[in-house]
Formats: sequence, structure tokens, C-alpha cells
Amino acid sequence: MIDIKILRNQPELIKAAVQNKGSPVDLDLVIKLDREHVALQRQVEELRTERNRLSAAMKSGKPEPGMVADARGLRENLAKLETELDAAKATFLAEFKKVPNIPTDDTPLGLSEEENQVVRIWGSPPEFKFAPKNHYEISLHHGWIDKQRAAKVAGARFAYLKGDLVRLQFALIGWVLDKLADEAFLRDIITEAKLGVSAKPFLPVLPPYMIRTNIYDAMDRLEPADERYRIEGGDQWLQGSAEHVLGSMHADEIFEEKDMPIRYIGYATSFRREAGAAGKDMEGIIRLHQFDKLEMESFSTKETSHEEHLLFSAIQERFMQLLEIPYRKLQKCTYDIGKPNAKGSDIEAWLPAQEKYRETHTADYMTDYQARRLGTRVRRSDGQVEYVHTNDATAFACGRALVAIIENFQNADMSVRIPAQLHSYMGGRQTLGRQG
Repeated sequence: MIDIKILRNQPELIKAAVQNKGSPVDLDLVIKLDREHVALQRQVEELRTERNRLSAAMKSGKPEPGMVADARGLRENLAKLETELDAAKATFLAEFKKVPNIPTDDTPLGLSEEENQVVRIWGSPPEFKFAPKNHYEISLHHGWIDKQRAAKVAGARFAYLKGDLVRLQFALIGWVLDKLADEAFLRDIITEAKLGVSAKPFLPVLPPYMIRTNIYDAMDRLEPADERYRIEGGDQWLQGSAEHVLGSMHADEIFEEKDMPIRYIGYATSFRREAGAAGKDMEGIIRLHQFDKLEMESFSTKETSHEEHLLFSAIQERFMQLLEIPYRKLQKCTYDIGKPNAKGSDIEAWLPAQEKYRETHTADYMTDYQARRLGTRVRRSDGQVEYVHTNDATAFACGRALVAIIENFQNADMSVRIPAQLHSYMGGRQTLGRQG
């Protein structure tokens, strides 16, 4: 949620954000509701002051004539106005929550995904002396993916991963956890990117798979609710990505500035309905209802939060480069960054079978938008308390990472070369599908 002072003092900034993000918000209505509930608040405060004056006078033992009747009438009027005020506040908050975060000045303007800007293309698509196969064909050949039995057990859009593919996923997880715990690795990225942030390592976290409605709503990640899975008969949902339960874990807490930044690398199995996917995405494991992710999350001060975002994005690129997966980086436009984002970027891996780049990573810069509703704050060295800034970014969406490795490192015999960085995590093996 944005700072209400911006709504009241700089509404033109919000009008521009609403327009540039294509948000379905009636800002005139929001401003009107704010004025109405503030006016009611003043009336309530005036009546409370008068009530307190009358109460003090009656306690003095010398009430003026008619004072008791006045006090009774005032109490009744106050109770009525307080009820109206509660309703007015609820109506205002419901509309105010629809107001999007304000994009950064360097976020490209655009009203469709087509207006995202390519920042960088790294690596060249591999050249094969054979017709490359997609990851699903190769996986079926080796028995690595079984969607038929998964459909029997859980329904469509689920899969069993088996054998070498499971080992490769856990190798990737171990490698990422080691890298993000290595200060020298982080310091090298910070130096190369010319950033002024700390090289503090990431703390590994296995978060809950469920999240309560009020917390999900406060994270501004509950919508679109029809893509989420709700636990029937309860007040819980299956989380849709690890950052949903990482970014909310410090709700109503206050950090000390000396401890900032707080960085987590979370691993979780996540759940989405993925109702709109079709075509090639119906094959294999690109879009499933259940998927595993390694997600970075940080809490930082307002002065360092943007560079924290740039660090996360630089880490994503370094990971892809070390694994030698060709990719392109996109700076997302105002339309595509999302309602709670102030800025966002994507990384898309090259998939030879589709002959196109497909999204594997996203990095979200939230400023204090999430923290304001969550009540997550930091006590500065001067004693002042303010809202923290949050960032989240994909370290790896495991399924899509496996897809990119299989397709880019495939051999003619349908074996798959293992990226050199992962050899030691695979017991020295260099190839999937055959020993060696």
C-alpha cells in the first residue's frame, strides 16, 4: 500500500501510476472516500472531546442543569458516528488497496508485454548437427518425467520427476545455497556491478507451504485469487511462490538498522492453477500446478533498497552465465511490472526446441509497498521507526532450469551434458542419461 500522504499531497503521481500501469482504479472515488472518512474522524474526535469534558464536570460533583441529558444524547450520537466512521474507513481502505505502487523513473512506459525492453543478450544459442528435441521427448526417453501416472494420482498438470532429473535438481539447489552463503562470491558481483551494498550472505529457509488470508492479502499477492488454491473450510491458502511466505514472515516486527539487510534464500514447493496455459506449455514441466522454486528475499533500508534490487538481478545473471545457459534480460515496462512493484526485470533462457526465449527469472522491487500493510519496520540509528523496503527475485525456478539445461546441453543420443559448475554436486558425473 502506498503512503497516504502521497495520495493527499501528490495525487498527480498516483494518477500517472494508475494510467501507466493500466490499473482499474477510480482514483477520484478514492480521494472522495478519503476526504469523507477524514471529515467523519474530525467529528468523532470533537464529540469525544466534548464527552470527556462533560464526564469531568459531572465527576466534580457540581453538574450543570441538563448536563446528564446532554451527556446521554452525546453518547448516542457518538456511537452512531463511530459506526459510520468504521464503515467509511472500511470502504475507503477497500478502494485504497487497489492503488498500485508508483513506478521508478527509469521504468519504461508501456501498456503491453511487447513494450518490455531488452537490456542484454548473453551467450549464443547452441548449434546442433541434429534436430534438437524438446525436454519432454528427452525426459520420456530416459523415464525422467511421468505425467500419466501423476494424472492418475493427482489430476492433470502434475508430474513425477524421477532418477537423474531429481539428482540434477538437488545438485542445483545445493550449488545455489553454497553460492549465496559465500561472501567472496557476493562481493565479486557487487564490485563488478559497482554497487554500494553489503556482501552479507543469504540465510537458507524452508518456509511453510500455507499462508493465511489476511497475510496473503497484506502481501498483495492473493489476487488473482482464481489462480490460487484455498484450503476448504479454513482460512489458509497454498502459497503461489516462496516469496509470499518469506516476505510476510516478519509482519508486525521491527528490525534494528545495524542488522540490515536481512537476506533469505527460500526453497519451497508452490502451487498455481495455471488455467490459461496452452500449446507447447501443455507438454513437459514448463507449466504445472505444482512447482519448486529457490527464491531470494531481502529487507533493507530505503537508501539501499534499489541497489539491493540491482544486486539480485546481477546474481541471477551470474548464475545463468556460470551454468552457460544463453539468455536475455528484459527491463519490464509499467504495464508488466505488477501492481505492488516499483520496478521489475525478467531473465529469459533460450529454449532450442521452441526456438525462443522463455522466462526463467523475475526480480521485483517493492519499496515499502508491502511492508506498510504488513507492519514490518526498522528502527534507525537515530531512534526513528519507518517501514522497511522489500525485494524478491527468483534464484531458480527449478523446473524451468531443468528444461533449459536439458534442451541446451542435449546430445544426438539424447544424453545431456551436465554444466561444469554442477559436476561436483553430481558426484563427478558429467553426463545425464549415461555414466561418465
